[in-house]
Amino acid sequence: MKFDYDVIVIGAGHAGCEAACAAANLGSQTLLVTMDMNKIAQMSCNPAIGGIAKGQIVREIDALGGFTGIVTDKSAIQFRMLNRSKGPAMWSPRAQSDRVKFIETWRGIIENTPNLFMWQDTVKQLIIRNHTVTGVITGMNVTFTAKSVVITSGTFMNGLMHIGKTQLAGGRISEPASYGISEQLREEGIVVGRMKTGTPVRIDGRSIDFSLTTEQVGENDFHKFSYLDFEPRKLRQQSCWITYTNEEVHEILRKGLPDSPLFNGQIQSIGPRYCPSIETKIVTFPDKTEHQLFLEPEGETTREFYLNGFSSSLPIEVQLNALQKIPAFRNIQIYRPGYAIEYDYFDPTQLRHTLETKTISGLFFAGQVNGTTGYEEAAGQGLIAGINAHLKCHGNSEFILGRDEAYIGVLIDDLVTKGVDEPYRMFTSRAEYRILLRQDDADMRLTEKSYRIGLATPERYRLLTEKKEHRDRIIEFAENYSVKAQQVNTQLEQFGTTPLKQGIKLIDLILRPQLNVKTVADIIPDFKTEIDKIPNRKEEIMEAAEISIKYKGYIEREQLIADKIRRLENIRIKDRFDYHSIKQISIEARQKLARINPETIAQASRIPGISPSDINILLILARK
Repeated sequence: MKFDYDVIVIGAGHAGCEAACAAANLGSQTLLVTMDMNKIAQMSCNPAIGGIAKGQIVREIDALGGFTGIVTDKSAIQFRMLNRSKGPAMWSPRAQSDRVKFIETWRGIIENTPNLFMWQDTVKQLIIRNHTVTGVITGMNVTFTAKSVVITSGTFMNGLMHIGKTQLAGGRISEPASYGISEQLREEGIVVGRMKTGTPVRIDGRSIDFSLTTEQVGENDFHKFSYLDFEPRKLRQQSCWITYTNEEVHEILRKGLPDSPLFNGQIQSIGPRYCPSIETKIVTFPDKTEHQLFLEPEGETTREFYLNGFSSSLPIEVQLNALQKIPAFRNIQIYRPGYAIEYDYFDPTQLRHTLETKTISGLFFAGQVNGTTGYEEAAGQGLIAGINAHLKCHGNSEFILGRDEAYIGVLIDDLVTKGVDEPYRMFTSRAEYRILLRQDDADMRLTEKSYRIGLATPERYRLLTEKKEHRDRIIEFAENYSVKAQQVNTQLEQFGTTPLKQGIKLIDLILRPQLNVKTVADIIPDFKTEIDKIPNRKEEIMEAAEISIKYKGYIEREQLIADKIRRLENIRIKDRFDYHSIKQISIEARQKLARINPETIAQASRIPGISPSDINILLILARK
């Protein structure tokens, strides 16, 4: 039994699992402390991974050498690529997972990762000496020492659940809350706040009349989350089902509002604006006569369904009475009601971009403790925190992703620069460089960076190199191969595109909106022969080549803009100024700059309340 480690990770949720695996795979002796080893990476809310912008984050985690994508592919019972009607910058993968197999798969990875150990217990106290964390003391009074500690305790710190007027202490239903750490850190000068989130009712599928719902089937093409997973999906694929609330439902909910913790003053903390409770929806949108609900299966064989869109903390009888007014739920039986939960979080502006705290050396925060919401946001933070916790204890340079490099970079920069006034959720609209941050090219952007620090494996890097070579070979062939009119005109008319009057390069055919790499290969035998040389992942590589060809101008233009902004990222100003003494800028700007102490001019420009004229003053002073 060891009692001394390089890295200790507190909490085995999505952030904790990624943090622990990253640190261990980089070579740190790592301890993962969790209350319950049977609920590792528990999907506390909906049994799904990905979605708008969130799917891009999971692809980035996979490209960096994380495991969320691999686990999702192995436990998937439905996969869909969202936003296919839009450009590839908006395509977002999403999968339903078997909740139990998701946990089993994650636990199997953790138990078979070298350098990674587990301890089932709570942590009641950090050991902090001279503003440096040196270990933890657990609920069993066991002391573990470490050079870095990562806190990823999710909603468990002082967690309090609400179902109507009933209040239950806990971090999740039927699981205890944790106490001690936030109180201790508050005494150390860390700003602690309270947030709220919620989850819907879980329904017994045997009581649902599916004939009164609309089926939503999944897709079965080559798309997956992991760049390493080439095998067909092994689990039986499941459908989701759509239904709607109605005015009768809304009337019952309105009558129950006086007993709603959200509206009677019982809950004081801030909830997620982008994932509101059903009672918030009827108050915010009083003229809306119906709200869409999704029935999502919890697993391959279970009859448990998650009712997406009906998050609530109303009394159980109000939830049941309202649901029974939905035709498909006339005979509804539930496993448990929806509930809200309040929990402690730490103001993320107290963090560096490495996710290390500014005031306590070696202490890192990741996940919901930073004021975020969502498995994917948590996992992305956990990966970066785990990498940097390892680098910190071995004296190596920090690992930071820019806003033009990854959605994870956007997420972390938003947190540490702007802070949060509600649970933070990632959207594509938060990223300035969406065309550069597509889900299809996360490996092109990030795998080499991860390989250089030793996290991405040689096999992963070999697959990336192979993919680049085949993609570039397709593009080069298309740029140089000449097509004559008589070769293709008959087929072009069949595709509804203008026949040729003279010869053109093959790439000009691919650029036509009615055509793509596959259809052009079916027309041009030489091109098909070239593509058939690809030994595996043919569809993925064809898609990569097509996007590079069709969106080349947009990609290059956005890269130029990103390069200009990056110059400001190179002007470092951290600790260079006494902001309170700079009288040329506003008092608000002085206060915010002093509190956040931005690393660069570019980061300063993203702080809310900092004007362009303030930035110009800082540029002049920086030049001096």
